[in-house]
Amino acid sequence: MESLTPRRRTSEVRGLLLPVLSLLILSAFDLCPSSAQSSDEEKRLRDLFLKSRQQMEIVPSPTPTPKPTPAPAPSPGHKPSSPTPEATARQAATPEVSPSVTPSPAPAETPPPSPPKPREERTVAPPPPPPPKKKRGWWIFGRHDEQNQIVIQKSGAQEQAEQVPAPQGGGHWTYLTPAVRRAIDEARVARNRWKYIIVHNSGTRQGNARIFDYYHRHVRKMPNGLAYHFVIGNGTSSGNGQIEIGNRWVYQLAGGHVHSDYLNYISIGICLVGDFNRDLPTQAQYLALEELIAYLRQRVGKVDGHYSIVRGHKEINPRPTDCPGYRFPLNWLHHTFPD
Repeated sequence: MESLTPRRRTSEVRGLLLPVLSLLILSAFDLCPSSAQSSDEEKRLRDLFLKSRQQMEIVPSPTPTPKPTPAPAPSPGHKPSSPTPEATARQAATPEVSPSVTPSPAPAETPPPSPPKPREERTVAPPPPPPPKKKRGWWIFGRHDEQNQIVIQKSGAQEQAEQVPAPQGGGHWTYLTPAVRRAIDEARVARNRWKYIIVHNSGTRQGNARIFDYYHRHVRKMPNGLAYHFVIGNGTSSGNGQIEIGNRWVYQLAGGHVHSDYLNYISIGICLVGDFNRDLPTQAQYLALEELIAYLRQRVGKVDGHYSIVRGHKEINPRPTDCPGYRFPLNWLHHTFPD
């Protein structure tokens, strides 16, 4: 016989209580003629109520047992095998273990997402400033850059190797005095520089190196003064056939006697005092000019395997000129000093 469950018993008790309570309520309002009957009825209901209450207190609360797993239905034609004694004994010896409830794993706490890292601002270096524009000028041999000048200090041996030594030996000189030859020899003459020797006339019937220097420096505004390297006098303001040496030769500066910077750098200028459109050079001037050109050609050495080329001013000047004058004998000059 099945045992009553607590819930079923509770429901039965409640079913009994409801009519009891309803009877009590009715008895309170019922107008029965007999008070004896009402007291007997009340006593009976009270006893019934107490009895039901006593039963409710005695019934213990049972422990819920797991529902038995139903055995699979036997297949037709297959007889259920009876349990062997060994299996029965093993089953009896094995204690019933209530199924333990395996706690479900708590969900892993997902860490809150870290805030995104701020992007590192890449500092872009400003572009370097452009190099300053180089100032370029013009020099004797073409374009000249003042910012890229290279100064090379040479030893004494290197300077001597690049200079032309003074000619050795005496010779008979009438107008080349020892002082003039010494001044010519002491100049530091560079090799392969002086390619030309150019002859001029002053265009005046008198003058000397000092007068021409003043005119070129203060009137023509030439910083280096006298435009020629040498001046040969005609006996008016200096001696007849006297050779005067200018600072351009002493310091080996470019001349200012030709309308070309390049030619001024490689040309030695010799000026004969006189106006040879009207006059002729003096005999002393011819002899002094011959001695001076011959000595200078030896002094400066050969350029490209040849001695310096001797020309009149109008034969080499880029612009038209009548210097050294229409009466000056250029044929004599070319015959005396051939190329």
